[in-house]
Amino acid sequence: MLTLALMQPQGAAGGGSSAAILLFQIAAIGAVFYFLIIRPQGKSRKQHEQMLGALKKGDEIVTSGGIIGEVTGIEDDRVTIESGDSTLVVRRDRIVQIGGAPAPGARTG
Repeated sequence: MLTLALMQPQGAAGGGSSAAILLFQIAAIGAVFYFLIIRPQGKSRKQHEQMLGALKKGDEIVTSGGIIGEVTGIEDDRVTIESGDSTLVVRRDRIVQIGGAPAPGARTG
């Protein structure tokens, strides 16, 4: 698009309007990216933070690595879980599912 605008002869009528059209197209592409990519990601990140804020002892969770366990302790950004005979410590942000509800935007499967 930019090369077409630059290839136009200098003396052509409407040369100023081609720059305005180019700026409009760039703004339209930016708006599409915002509404289709940036805004939904922010919304799902906010929902994920709310879900993790409601985490409590006794909840059954699934981590991003596929480990299923029950929460036995919570400290700041670390969660202690019991899975089978093992006790594990995982980062809170690696939890993708609590109970039967998957986190918004999480890839499970």
